[in-house]
Amino acid sequence: MDIIRLIEDFHNAQPLALLWGLGGILALLVLGSLVAAMLTATRPSKDYRELRQRMSSWWVMVLLLAAALLAGWQATLALFAVVSFIALREFLSLAPTRREDRLIILGCYLTIPVSYAFVAADIYGIYLVIIPVYAFLILPWLMAVIGQTKGYLSSVALFHWGLMTCVYNIGYAAFLMRTPADQAPAGAAGLVFFLLVATEFNDVAQYVWGKLFGRHKIIPKVSPNKTWEGFLGGWASTAALIWFVGPLFLPLGGIGLATLAVVLPVAGFAGDVTMSAIKRDIGVKDTSHLIPGHGGILDRIDSLTFTAPLYFHLLAWFSLAKF
Repeated sequence: MDIIRLIEDFHNAQPLALLWGLGGILALLVLGSLVAAMLTATRPSKDYRELRQRMSSWWVMVLLLAAALLAGWQATLALFAVVSFIALREFLSLAPTRREDRLIILGCYLTIPVSYAFVAADIYGIYLVIIPVYAFLILPWLMAVIGQTKGYLSSVALFHWGLMTCVYNIGYAAFLMRTPADQAPAGAAGLVFFLLVATEFNDVAQYVWGKLFGRHKIIPKVSPNKTWEGFLGGWASTAALIWFVGPLFLPLGGIGLATLAVVLPVAGFAGDVTMSAIKRDIGVKDTSHLIPGHGGILDRIDSLTFTAPLYFHLLAWFSLAKF
């Protein structure tokens, strides 16, 4: 009886839309794994190792995320803090830093516990400025104190860019978990879940549309495989997803939902190509090999670095007066 009561309490504590959403994602993973297994068995002459690696990685990522969302805001915050740490580590390991920058690099890593502490304390006013203002001021000052003037401006810009994308922007996804449960149809976890689903769906949809119908290059010098057909097809597909499915998770409707549907896919595309430009400048294909079949954490969250703050602020603007 205790086990049954525990299951009932868990079910009652989780919004139905969130459970159905997670169940749908797991069903897609099962389908994808079956397709990968069938292709391997029926076409042994072709190498589907990367596809199998991708599916295995998706299983790990989805299960980790689902467990964190169901466990509550503390677990989700911890997960995103780890993501920020790994992403920043990847960025700084690829960026042209010097031995003299070690104190600055330490300062960059210290911004992670400081920033996420304000998320945990639910103090948005300080979180809003801790990196864009105070890290922006303190890190250049530290560089001046240690007497590092060669390449000063470029180094300052590099460190601040890394903090903004890997820590500050990603932290907005974690801050969504501090939303009061009664301000969203599927609770705070539903807000995070839908952000991640819409962002990843946009990436996949743009890839599929581009593969099927891509003819005209959109930014060939930055990302040669991206096409106008892929961008527009992905944009329309993601906009439709947000418009029709969004009301199950979001406290938006009308002009607010329409605005999100229009601009979020564009932000995802912008994050993707911006990180592509950085990698092309550095001369690497992937930021690391941490995730088999996908590359590094930054390769996986490049779109999220742009969609998370936009999504957060649109929700705040149109509905979540608390923020």
